Amino acid sequence: MLKKLLSPPSIDWPGKFEQRLKTTEHEGLRQYYMGGLPDPDTPLAEIEFLAMDFETTGLNVDKDDIVSIGTVPFNLRRIFLNRAKHWTVRPREQLAEESVIIHGITHSDILDAPDFSAIFEQVLQQMTGKIMVVHYQEIERRFLERALINRIRQGIEFPVIDTMALETDIQNRQHGGLLNRLKGDKPGSVRLGQSRSRYGLPSYPPHNALTDAIATAELLQAQVAHHFDPSRPIKDFWQ
Repeated sequence: MLKKLLSPPSIDWPGKFEQRLKTTEHEGLRQYYMGGLPDPDTPLAEIEFLAMDFETTGLNVDKDDIVSIGTVPFNLRRIFLNRAKHWTVRPREQLAEESVIIHGITHSDILDAPDFSAIFEQVLQQMTGKIMVVHYQEIERRFLERALINRIRQGIEFPVIDTMALETDIQNRQHGGLLNRLKGDKPGSVRLGQSRSRYGLPSYPPHNALTDAIATAELLQAQVAHHFDPSRPIKDFWQ
């Protein structure tokens, strides 16, 4: 078991939510912050998480946009597929051919899709009271923030567990350092598929938001089972 993570001191997320509630005007966002968070000392085993994945038109948050969102609630014992959600949304700019090739969402798929402004309160309802779990937090954090600012002129803050960051720490601890390099050992890939294969998890087709959310939920369950004590508090993991 890994005793601690190579991460900054825990963020006071309940305090952040209290501050946001004082300054947020949009009712949907207010309801999200009013939903609160688990106590920072709550054990991982008692947390309800929400795995989330976005597919986007590209990686430049200044010009690209969200085209699909997948979410699935879970805990360390179960994944609640009956409560999973998937949305296809219409981006502000025309789809580029290279993005269509990656995520498979075509022009006809988004023709009648709603703008993000029509569905974001449903996404916030899914998020309320849960800890987000993502694989590479920069995508979900930055694109959700920008999408909200563009529509309602207010952003959002939320705690996440990043399975890519966890796997990076695990790989560096197990295979990093000069001695391992001299032996020809080095940290492995932390991409979602390669990370899952280390734990014997099945291979899923990539770049579908809901499938990737489910894959991320399974990965966190495996990471905790192999490397962490589930009685450890959530404050040791959220970012």
